[in-house]
Amino acid sequence: MLVPSGGAGRVRLGTLLALRWLAVGGQAVALVVTYFGLGFPFSILPAAAAVAASALLNLTVELRFPSTKRLTDREASLYLGYDLVQLAALLYLTGGLENPFALLIIVPVTISATILGRGATISLGCLALACIAVLAQTHDPLPWSGAGFALPPLYVTGIWVALSLGMGLIAVYAWRVAAEARRMSDALTATEMALAREQRLSAVGGLAAAAAHELGTPLGTIAVVAKELAHEFPPGSPLAQDIELLQTQARRCRDILSQLTRRPDDSFADTESPYSVLPFSALVDEAAAPYRGGRRPIEIDILPETEEPLIARSPEIVHALGNLIDNALRYCTTEVEIVLDWTADRVFALVRDDGEGFDPDILAVLGEPYVTTRDGEGMGLGVFIAKTLLEHTGARVKFASRVPAGAQVAIEWTRAILEVPPALTRPRTAERPRSAGQTRETNESEGTG
Repeated sequence: MLVPSGGAGRVRLGTLLALRWLAVGGQAVALVVTYFGLGFPFSILPAAAAVAASALLNLTVELRFPSTKRLTDREASLYLGYDLVQLAALLYLTGGLENPFALLIIVPVTISATILGRGATISLGCLALACIAVLAQTHDPLPWSGAGFALPPLYVTGIWVALSLGMGLIAVYAWRVAAEARRMSDALTATEMALAREQRLSAVGGLAAAAAHELGTPLGTIAVVAKELAHEFPPGSPLAQDIELLQTQARRCRDILSQLTRRPDDSFADTESPYSVLPFSALVDEAAAPYRGGRRPIEIDILPETEEPLIARSPEIVHALGNLIDNALRYCTTEVEIVLDWTADRVFALVRDDGEGFDPDILAVLGEPYVTTRDGEGMGLGVFIAKTLLEHTGARVKFASRVPAGAQVAIEWTRAILEVPPALTRPRTAERPRSAGQTRETNESEGTG
């Protein structure tokens, strides 16, 4: 039997164990009543051995695995496949398709259609059809009193066809209904996650506004003290460079706080600006601009030779890319590389560094709030905010570690969502940093990172 190699883990082991115990109990009662109660002769020992084998398998599985274990499609289909073969063996010993309980052979396929994927259900359906075909051709006599009981071959053929068609129709119907229910459940889960993310982002926004308000006064004090120190120490003194660095960082903090308190529509106040629509590479260059002048360079590689998309100036993209670039600069060893690419229907941006890469322990939850690898530093909100802002623009964000070393953030947009229609573009647009196919290197000057 061919079964899929993976699966979504939609069914618990305990559910199938309970169903098998129910089947074992029903089969045992049927054998006892038929052989001892009604006195019908049949091969009781092989039939009892088949029922005992199912009970023993259930006990073994219960002792080895927890009932809460989630089964893959492969595991669940193998589990149901055994039940199907075991039931076919019992039917072979008790009359084949002439046995009234032959209808139960469609149960494993129906269960598969409701909880497993299409591949698993098709595999089990083919196995069930093969079992039905064998039982229609050969089986032990139906347990009966007197001279025995045998249905005409044509009638047995009719049962064969009815079981096959009934199993197929029920399986298709159950699979369609279950698939629709799963889609609704997945949509509801996605909506709940999006709402939760929005609530967390709103909370972070309020926290940022409060922080900007509270930090304004001490930052002003630091700027004043730094200015006074600059007057006390001449330019050539040993502390002059440190004081200049302190002033530079204070100005940067003031700029960041002003961005946090700026209204969302301030960036679009000048609607007549010729730079309200610009090439994609120019927007990325703008996002990298505040991080120039560090010890480590930033390279912007533009791969395609085709005409690049024109997009509206997006503060979300600028801030998010800047955040990711800043994070890459903190961990890189020699440089940060930004790779830009686009096709007829997709736009890509890759932010790469050559550091140690992402910690495997947090890679699965990277992008969630308050997840950080900096011991005692930061709040773990930078990547979360960047990912959320990019997703607001329609992007898909993926994090990965590079081989042999380094980290990569892959951002992908649908071009139809990101690109401004040609009819809406302005006559003048910002120039791209370099022509397609070139490599642009910034941050070559020495300074603080």
